Amino acid sequence: MSRSFDLLILGAGPAGMSAAIRARQLGQSVLVLDEQPAPGGQVWRAVEQVAATPTGALLGDQYRSGAAIADAFRACGAVYEPGSQVWQIEPGWQVYLSRNNAAEVVQAQSVVLATGAQERPAPFPGWTLPGVMTVGAAQILLKTSQQVPANPVWVVGSGPLPLLYMVQLLQAGGTIAGWLDTSPRDSLRRGLPHLLQALPAWRDLLKGWTWLRQLRRAAIPIAPGVDRFSVAGAGRVNSLTYTSADGATVTVPATLVLVHEGVVPSIHITQTIGCKHSWREAQQCLAPDVDRWGETSEAGIFVAGDGAGIGGATAACMSGELAAIGAARRAGVLDDAAAEQAASHLRRQLTSALSSRPLLDAMYPPRPSTFDPSDDTVVCRCEELTAGDIRRAALIGRPGPNQIKSFTRAGMGPCQGRQCGYTIAHIIARTQQRPVAEVGFYRIRPPLKPLTLGELATLDIEEPKS
Repeated sequence: MSRSFDLLILGAGPAGMSAAIRARQLGQSVLVLDEQPAPGGQVWRAVEQVAATPTGALLGDQYRSGAAIADAFRACGAVYEPGSQVWQIEPGWQVYLSRNNAAEVVQAQSVVLATGAQERPAPFPGWTLPGVMTVGAAQILLKTSQQVPANPVWVVGSGPLPLLYMVQLLQAGGTIAGWLDTSPRDSLRRGLPHLLQALPAWRDLLKGWTWLRQLRRAAIPIAPGVDRFSVAGAGRVNSLTYTSADGATVTVPATLVLVHEGVVPSIHITQTIGCKHSWREAQQCLAPDVDRWGETSEAGIFVAGDGAGIGGATAACMSGELAAIGAARRAGVLDDAAAEQAASHLRRQLTSALSSRPLLDAMYPPRPSTFDPSDDTVVCRCEELTAGDIRRAALIGRPGPNQIKSFTRAGMGPCQGRQCGYTIAHIIARTQQRPVAEVGFYRIRPPLKPLTLGELATLDIEEPKS
């Protein structure tokens, strides 16, 4: 007999925990499935263990604020099952998952997808060498294991996360060899038209300015306007080469290079369900279309947090609560008037939390070469395919991403296109001289995560009665 819940939430980050707390307040039965071993998501990873420690202090007040929400989530009465992987969702809504080497299908009236975002894949020559990591991965190591690199690190990228991590790293006793800033040289000019709109989030803007001042006071070497760079080494990284804003080629020794080119919504689940998506030009990515409650084009499927568009932890909490209210409204627990009343202050808070987003998008677009790697650059790590392989395939007729997948196996590896999908879409668009929004994305099919035959054999599905 499969279990049944009013609401199933996938993900226990800021959005997922907030949705669970609000849904329980509304009397809904709630199941929260989470791949991680503890609540917190990426932003508040390991917050229950770390918030009260010296590491929590250096990670900052915004990180430590997640501990109170995690406590409220633990106490709210939702069924929480960490270490769960969802590999298929079928209309009904039936959610197929694996946990502790066993598979199960769970029934839910509504589903909230709070799966967040992923760092934008940014291929460049040498990025598959040991010694290359994303800034987000390095920050996870700091949060979960208090690991600080032994040698000076090079940071390459743009946006708030590299600034935050570099400040945290210095406070933790680490050293920084230099920062290659890949934001446009005119980023301030790009952001000015959005400055007034961003004023409600002035505290966040002040924090970013403070981080930059701290880096300058620490005399961190900064190379602005970098677009092209590469790493090299025999077996692991030992050098970093970049082209400076004045056109000079510079090579420096390097043992650890941390890269970040922004984040994009995780869309694999909404894609496989068949939700409608739209191209976000400012963030150069797809995002599911959602209404005022976070509900997608598929009735009963809600998206909360960065999975519906990048907004940060505060906005994720607000959207999680709105999704829970929307699901209760759909279930008839709240009528329209009661739902609107409960949502009114959340909408105002959400608008304020998102006010700086247009400014950040304008100031920190992905660098152009992210989408135009050299022919010898590996773009599909799973199948070891280069940009040249994709360009040659893109000239055979007028194929889209799914035809390219058939021709080359790009996107068929364990990541299922999470690390190559956007890069390949842009390469196809440039090669065929058409808009990337027209090219689209891979067709995503279940299982969404690797599944063993042993797990599948444990699945107990009731046969329909004749």
